[in-house]
Amino acid sequence: RLRSASAVSSGCVTSVSNTFTGWPTLAELAGEAPINGLMEKRGGALIDMDKVQLTKVMRSYFDASVEFGVVVQTRPELGVSASGYEPARVRQKVLSVEGFQEHQLVRYSLRAYDIRWAYYSAVNPLWNRPRPALWQQHLPGNRYVVSRPAGVANPEGFPLMFTRCLGDNDALRGHAYYIPLTWHAGKSNDMFAAPDEVPVAVANLSVATRSYLAALELPNPDTHPDTAELIWMHALAICYSPAYLSDNADGIRENWPRIPLPATAEVLLASAALGRQVAALLDTETPVPGVTSGTLRPELKSIAVVSRVGGGALKAEEFALTAGWGSGGNGKPVMPGVGRVEHNAAGLPAPSLDVYLNASAYWHNVPQQVWDLTIGGHQVMKKWLSYREQRVLGRALTMVEIMEVTAMARRLTALVLLQPALNANYSVAAACNFAWGHAD
Repeated sequence: RLRSASAVSSGCVTSVSNTFTGWPTLAELAGEAPINGLMEKRGGALIDMDKVQLTKVMRSYFDASVEFGVVVQTRPELGVSASGYEPARVRQKVLSVEGFQEHQLVRYSLRAYDIRWAYYSAVNPLWNRPRPALWQQHLPGNRYVVSRPAGVANPEGFPLMFTRCLGDNDALRGHAYYIPLTWHAGKSNDMFAAPDEVPVAVANLSVATRSYLAALELPNPDTHPDTAELIWMHALAICYSPAYLSDNADGIRENWPRIPLPATAEVLLASAALGRQVAALLDTETPVPGVTSGTLRPELKSIAVVSRVGGGALKAEEFALTAGWGSGGNGKPVMPGVGRVEHNAAGLPAPSLDVYLNASAYWHNVPQQVWDLTIGGHQVMKKWLSYREQRVLGRALTMVEIMEVTAMARRLTALVLLQPALNANYSVAAACNFAWGHAD
């Protein structure tokens, strides 16, 4: 761990590591400015956990032969007037511009580990803020590092996300900004576009970042994908180190996270390898062997096991989440509830919890550290549950959704188990620091 130093900032004494202010911010590492996530502001009308239901609604919305009143009966939120949004007029405008497009039905990151479906349209103001600049980057294979320009939550937890999904402006508290790993410069994000309309792809790295990689004698990031992602995987490894967050808490809160760049390729490559593990655990769209697929790692087998009071298998009538995790929904803000957790002895010597669906069912053995884990100001597991309380969701969970909690807990447990290695990596990277001011 680096020794912390006191510094005066805006009249206040802050605590950061000795070299923190000399490290580049995430925004300075990128070739293009980070892009705000989307804002729907339509009560969830364009976002759904159920792809089939959302497809049905949007096909109806884009079908001029279907009366708007019929559309609103199936999705009332589409008929709610708001500032700048006149429902019937907006529908007519949308219908005059485009029809239903299958490729605009996409996976959508509402928050870390909470991935849904969304129907995208750039026609204003169907979405309150459709962010066409971000949509242009949303081509198959692209991925995003997600952060914010300053921290607003306490606790904020980890100030970084990683996703391959289109994402929400409120995925992190303080507004989420998306940094595409690949930058597509061109006319269209349509996979069926003519060849001369397909965007040209380059690594989304600033001139100074490219100079840094060249100084380490690494291959051209525009022609070598592994080099292109090194910086971002390294940033994930650094930002998921609790030691980094502790040493630099004030600096991280006041600005974009700053990232120490190692002075040797060997250290950067080792750090990026750790970051790829972090990325895999954050990317819920891709199974992780040993964690969510294949033969499970022994230390993860007992994590968040779906259990029933008195033993035996859960019955279909026991799938409802009714332990008091949330309230609201139906166009109203979802408010978190107290829920029900109980301590158990499964995780001794570390604290462990049983997290309840209802009076009959629970997830057994969720480590306290995993339960408390927070990304971007959202307590990951509790936030997920709050949106799926039966009185919010309007239905019971499916077994797939119940098992999603198990997978989430195992991913987060694996992330926590990486922390000693991430702390050691941060210490080495910060001590072996490249002089960023000389990169360009």
